[in-house]
Amino acid sequence: MKLKDLSSFNEIVIQCHDNPDADALASGFGLYTYFKSKGKDVRFIYRGNNKIQKSNLMIMLEELNIPISYEPDFDEEPELLITVDCQYGQRNVTTTRAKNIAIIDHHQKTVDLPALSEVRSNIGSASTVVWDMICHDSEEGKELISSNRDLSTALYYGLYTDTGKMSEISHPLDKDMRDELYVDKGLIVKMTNSNISLEELKITGKAILGYEYFSDRQYMIIKAEPCDPNILGVMSDFSLETAGVDICLAYYERHEEIKFSVRSCTKEVHANELAAFIADGIGGGGGHIYKAGGSIRPENIGNQSAEEVFNKRMRDYFESFDTIYASSATLDTSDMQLYEKIPHDRGYAKLSDIFPVGRPVFIRTLEGDIDVTVEEDLYIMIGIEGEVYPIHEDKLFKSYIRKDTPYINTFEYPPCVKDLYTSEKRNLLKFVKTAGTTDSTKIYAKPVTKSVKVFTAFDNENYFLGNVGDYIACRADDPHDIYIIKARLFDSLYKKTS
Repeated sequence: MKLKDLSSFNEIVIQCHDNPDADALASGFGLYTYFKSKGKDVRFIYRGNNKIQKSNLMIMLEELNIPISYEPDFDEEPELLITVDCQYGQRNVTTTRAKNIAIIDHHQKTVDLPALSEVRSNIGSASTVVWDMICHDSEEGKELISSNRDLSTALYYGLYTDTGKMSEISHPLDKDMRDELYVDKGLIVKMTNSNISLEELKITGKAILGYEYFSDRQYMIIKAEPCDPNILGVMSDFSLETAGVDICLAYYERHEEIKFSVRSCTKEVHANELAAFIADGIGGGGGHIYKAGGSIRPENIGNQSAEEVFNKRMRDYFESFDTIYASSATLDTSDMQLYEKIPHDRGYAKLSDIFPVGRPVFIRTLEGDIDVTVEEDLYIMIGIEGEVYPIHEDKLFKSYIRKDTPYINTFEYPPCVKDLYTSEKRNLLKFVKTAGTTDSTKIYAKPVTKSVKVFTAFDNENYFLGNVGDYIACRADDPHDIYIIKARLFDSLYKKTS
């Protein structure tokens, strides 16, 4: 759905969930501002039994002039109702009658969505979804945000609070919004320093004192009373400073949502991967390798308690994988098949054609940011699924040849290159050409029957995860060159040797 799809409606009510948080307020404010600029009759409301009282949210409303009204007894039937940061019919939003319903959200889908809906469950905040929709509406949309510091600050704070002070960001759109908004940093600090009430300070202390510690795997689980989600991050961060604690999971349970935070300081466990494992099939989770978080829908766990779910999933997680350190290990190839590469095309671009030699840049991709310094012989390659990685000229053209055919492909997030000196950003795909493979490398490979984490011989700090059905492989001419090939890619990349 695009915002212009809603342009035929004139009477619009925007409703966020009951007990709104900063993300709900910011995303609703963004929609209000957009439709107001289009001359629509628009209102922004919240309902439920409780009026906003938290200090940081009161500061946010007052300082940023957010025109929301508390309407517990709202009984009108607007032409269009947009629920934002929630989904119409969920338990956390009071039902409001309307002639037409639209939904804009970033949580897991839990209801039947109307035709007018935009739910992106892989995005860190509803603020990001609204920002992206406004910016892609038109040049006027971009100007609407860039010229409105109050709105920019609100959107930034919405993302900031919903991602544990930006620690749980993983999607590039979240990073783009974070980097591009012009915000009042002093106000962000003021709201952050007013984020914990005395009651929440008590909740934090009580929760930490009631920890469960599992010495065999050196992890801790903390159950808290319902609180601001940021408080979970405070608990996790503090607990991770304890000797003998490598991983911490903190959570609270509400009737409409179970929220959790994950922290890890051991290279064998990436917090984002653990969060995704915990929420698999019952919610959503993500972040980065040290800090992550997520949420679970109570209706997805049946009669189990949140405590039972977290304890079981943590045990299952540690039993689910083996670990291989390739620099000191080799694979038994006696039961492995010999394969060779299938010729295929990839994209490549010379980095110095995009920015000058010596310039520090980062390449933003769906998988994360890559920081490099431009060198004369440094290229960027694009893999089959849009994965991006730097490669030097001698290595590139040992395995690939230049082709005259244009490189045409589409990806969920087109990779871009940003100059760290000037902040100028350029679309990588505009510079990409096609290369055909000449590599005849042979490998031994077999399907993974139990998840495995491989620390390659070239990187002993970060692992590659192979799940059941993926392939574990090693080069025939280098037994320590062990790596993972995803199942969905294997048949298009390799064939059995004749």
